[in-house]
Amino acid sequence: MNRLSFSCAVFAIVVLGLRAAPSVAPKPLYRDPVYDGAADPTLIWNRAAHRWVMFYTNRRASAENLPGVSWVHGTRIGMAESTDGGATWKYTGTANINYGKPDYTHWAPKVIRNDGVYHMYLSIVPGIFNDWNAPREIVHLTSQNLKDWQYESKLDLHSDRVIDPCVIRLPDGSWRMWFKNERAKDGSIYFADSPDLSRWTAKGVALPGSKGEGPKVFHWKDRYWLVFDAWDGLGVYWSDDCLHWKRQEHNLVKEPGTLPTDRTKGNHPDVVVSADGRAYLFYFTHQVGADAEDKPAGWKRHTVIQVAELELQGGILTCDRNKPVNIDLVP
Repeated sequence: MNRLSFSCAVFAIVVLGLRAAPSVAPKPLYRDPVYDGAADPTLIWNRAAHRWVMFYTNRRASAENLPGVSWVHGTRIGMAESTDGGATWKYTGTANINYGKPDYTHWAPKVIRNDGVYHMYLSIVPGIFNDWNAPREIVHLTSQNLKDWQYESKLDLHSDRVIDPCVIRLPDGSWRMWFKNERAKDGSIYFADSPDLSRWTAKGVALPGSKGEGPKVFHWKDRYWLVFDAWDGLGVYWSDDCLHWKRQEHNLVKEPGTLPTDRTKGNHPDVVVSADGRAYLFYFTHQVGADAEDKPAGWKRHTVIQVAELELQGGILTCDRNKPVNIDLVP
């Protein structure tokens, strides 16, 4: 080992040794201070600022006298930051997204980094609507600082009703996206491939009969995993090649938790695999049932972000939402 390699090794050991003990994440992990409607989280490490950033759909849950479902429209993507490994989060405003008109709706972002550039794939609804009957599209944006985003392109995915993109890099260097195609009669998750994050080719159905939305794909414990919002907790698939998938029998966070703010099924996930080998499930919950007692009318619209640690038991992906989460995400 030369002097430089030795010095780098010593530095890494010292830095890891000086990491603070993991903190216990609160319940809820995060709630938006503006509209109290945080949903659809996605996390990424900000390399320049040395902190974690959470992007999320910011539903207008606390806004009054909005007709129909207009409260989930007209939204901007909220941002929060954590400097303690994901245990606590501070609201930092909304993402500056250079696309569309002022009333455009922004939903369910996915953010990744490649070759020094951050890429966002974002669900867009062109306006504010009182019902669910509106076109939806996925656009590609790029950024150098995670705050200011430049429009690159609208993706041609052979449908005018697409939302909830998730993107990962495959072993051969190409990229794959999973998304919900709302034109699909069976509600299945679809996929597309790209050689460069810009040119995308729709490939068709990824998970026949999956009936859900918000797919999240990650590699952990020598397998690819796909977790998605099955509208009955979070459904789970696994694969060896990221193409052929097998369904796990049991859904995650299907049964209500016992702790306040987490006493209903979980929705629309993200998963972060920490460099120390642990994996964490982020999801959102509506404030209904016991969590809406003695609250004003419409409290069921309010949503918060939760976290639970994933475990692999006998080849089955599990988590205990009631167990304290000692979290210290390592980038």
